[in-house]
Amino acid sequence: MTEQDAKTTGQAADQAVDQSADTTDGPVIEQRGLWFEEFVVGATYRHAPGRTITEADNTWFTAATMNTQALHLDAHFAESEPFGQRLVNSMFTLSTLVGLSVAQLTQGTIVGNLGFSEVSFPKPVFHGDTLYAETKILDKRLSRSRPGEGIISLEHIGRNQHGDIVAKAVRKTMVFTQDHAAG
Repeated sequence: MTEQDAKTTGQAADQAVDQSADTTDGPVIEQRGLWFEEFVVGATYRHAPGRTITEADNTWFTAATMNTQALHLDAHFAESEPFGQRLVNSMFTLSTLVGLSVAQLTQGTIVGNLGFSEVSFPKPVFHGDTLYAETKILDKRLSRSRPGEGIISLEHIGRNQHGDIVAKAVRKTMVFTQDHAAG
């Protein structure tokens, strides 16, 4: 397969092909997210693998972000609260939800996040739960002020190991067009 053939036979082969690498006899295909043109409005992307959330994850994130909420840190206190146990910090849940989408959607193709809206946490996440993510493409448009870039509206949905929705967020992000890859 020639470099040109690799560039025209689908997303996996369309990713940065480098024939000059010394460590392999064939083309090197670099993992990346999607260019603006590759996002399909209405498509849903299921991201793998999921992420099992540990007590250490929750404690570290909560402490690192200076969030002293006892519901995240104090097991004895949390036992007397409505859920009967510590809750995973919802900002950790949101960050992980978005993070699970990066390799498939925006790795190396993002300009930056523009904002979040409609963030909700319909059910709690507990230590030991596994978060699975999917992303639906809601809308896209080329930037009017930044040539070679476009705005994508994404709906991220997080589910636990039981299939319950535990997090939802609508995010706008700016990504490069395919012209950026050529330049």
